[in-house]
Amino acid sequence: MRILVAEDDVSLGNFVSKGLEAEQHQVYLSHSGDEVDYLVSNEQYDLLILDLNLPRVDGVQILRRVRAHNDSLPVLVLTARDKIEDRVSLLDLGADDYLAKPFSFSELAARVRALLRRRSRPVEDILHVSDLELNRTEHRVTRSGREIDLSPKEFALLEYLMSNAGRKVTRAMILERVWHHSFDTSTNVVDVYINYLRKKIDGRSSLKLIRTARGIGYVLSDSEVEVGDAHPEDDSGL
Repeated sequence: MRILVAEDDVSLGNFVSKGLEAEQHQVYLSHSGDEVDYLVSNEQYDLLILDLNLPRVDGVQILRRVRAHNDSLPVLVLTARDKIEDRVSLLDLGADDYLAKPFSFSELAARVRALLRRRSRPVEDILHVSDLELNRTEHRVTRSGREIDLSPKEFALLEYLMSNAGRKVTRAMILERVWHHSFDTSTNVVDVYINYLRKKIDGRSSLKLIRTARGIGYVLSDSEVEVGDAHPEDDSGL
């Protein structure tokens, strides 16, 4: 796989590149933001590993530009920022995963493999549940013909729920597949984003598609089979 590593720390960049090359990837290393900006606009890669503190053009600007023109390129952000607000902001901007510094190469390699596996899987372009439609290619969601504006992470969460329509998914499963994290009992990020989706997807409709599966997690279904709360309350804790 072709991987672009954007890291201003020369020693760290070389360490990551050599490790990924040992796993048989083609690695392209850049230390400056303007060069990375040019490369992602003019070359094809299977994964971008992006440090935020790049000179001249920072990682946040690059992430915004990538997502404005390329929804399919997986982006793994390397960051020293450890506040939950910073991490949520990165995910909302379109990062597929993040890894806090310092990190072990084994964890980085595992996250890279997970992102590349997801990219290589054949998928349906359009998902339907009742009057809800999600178009993966156009990154577009409609309900009863009404277009719904979603953030990148809201779109990813809805895509996962619709891919598993009618099946109960746990918070741990959602964290692993959408946020690429192991389960953390201290975070309510899943519940927060479920609440965001409910307001946008179900807010104007009498048929509530996103439901609580009591004691388990959530399910997206148009069935009348009992799965929890047919008209669930806000689970965000906000």
